Parts: sequence; structure tokens; C-alpha cells
Amino acid sequence: MNVVVVLFNLRAGVSVEAYEKFARTMDIPEVNRLPSVEKFAVLKAQGLMNGGASPYQYIEILQVRDMQQLGKDTQSEVMKKVVATFAEMADAPQFIVTQSL
Repeated sequence: MNVVVVLFNLRAGVSVEAYEKFARTMDIPEVNRLPSVEKFAVLKAQGLMNGGASPYQYIEILQVRDMQQLGKDTQSEVMKKVVATFAEMADAPQFIVTQSL
């Protein structure tokens, strides 16, 4: 199983309230419905363990059963809307593909 970690900040002008409403009502439920996804969660950064500020506001953790199928799953009209809305809100997200050792 692959895990995709997404690190990002909100674009200038995007409110925390607007993004978090999108995440709770659209992004999280729709992504968790995808056959290729085992589990999807969005985390809000609180800071660094040493007390410093986090360089990112949000972290997404996407546990993927099948990366090829994920590509197919994201082609639905609903997911195209989710992806487009996320792209409007997130400033230069970093998508890191990982796998367990």
C-alpha cells in the first residue's frame, strides 16, 4: 500500500473557515468513497515539537490501495470538482508518495 502525504498552505485570500468547510463536506467524504482509497484524513498543523511554527498549515494523509486505480477514480465529475476546488485553495501543495518499509 502506498501512502501519499500532501503538505500545503492556503492561498492568499482563502479563509480557514472556507477551506475547512470544503474539507469536511466535500474533500474528505468524496475521497474516502473512492475504491482505490483505504483511508483519507486532513490534519491541521499545530506547530513543531520544539515549539516553532509549522511551515505548513495542513497535512493530508491518503492511504492508497492501488495508485493506478486512484488515477482512474479521480476522473469522475465529482472528483474533478474536488480536485479543482482544492487547487483553487491550496498554495503549491507538495504531494509525497511513500510506501512502508
